[in-house]
Amino acid sequence: MKKYAFTEEQQRVLRCTEDFVKEQLSGAEGGHDWWHVVRVRNTARALVKHEEADEYVTELAALLHDVADAKFYGGDEEKGPLLAGAFLESQHVTPEVREHVLNIIRHMSFKNSLEGRRFYSAELAVVQDADRLDAMGAIGIARAFNYGGFKNRPLYNPAIAPQQQMTKEEYKNSEAPTINHFYEKLLLLKDKMNTAAGRAMASERHDFMVRFLEQFYKEWEGE
Repeated sequence: MKKYAFTEEQQRVLRCTEDFVKEQLSGAEGGHDWWHVVRVRNTARALVKHEEADEYVTELAALLHDVADAKFYGGDEEKGPLLAGAFLESQHVTPEVREHVLNIIRHMSFKNSLEGRRFYSAELAVVQDADRLDAMGAIGIARAFNYGGFKNRPLYNPAIAPQQQMTKEEYKNSEAPTINHFYEKLLLLKDKMNTAAGRAMASERHDFMVRFLEQFYKEWEGE
């Protein structure tokens, strides 16, 4: 199993990246804040040990992947890559590493996967799995309802059925109740994992969400 072995310069860049991301996400919505980034990085560190992936690219992408989530910037999907790219250039990160990290940021989101795969690397596979795992299980449930509250969405409305075959634009513009989000994204993630280690972790978290929904509906009906 691989171990992390960053050079002194890489360690310096990573420390500066942490500081940059913390500043950018100060006051962010609780499901997409600095602690989300910490969890994704920690999970990516666990997954990358089992993959033929570059640890430095993986670490940078995990730290920078949500530096400016498009849904908090009027749907501007280039805001994050532009911010991350300018920062990496200021840190004299090589063009090859910089472009790889930016490609991961551009292509890792669930909504972009609805258009089909346009870029792939072992590092994307790891960071994407780590990010998707944070949308599952107990934390995924907490994040879903936190964001639903942030957007003032109802918990559940039996009259509004989930849409499981949405286009990217339909997904971006959805204002459905939070429970619908489980069927439109969260319960689909288990079968979208890229890595064997990610699939193993996803299975347990998926089962937990299924049990939560069963209990939710029982309580909704007054049982």
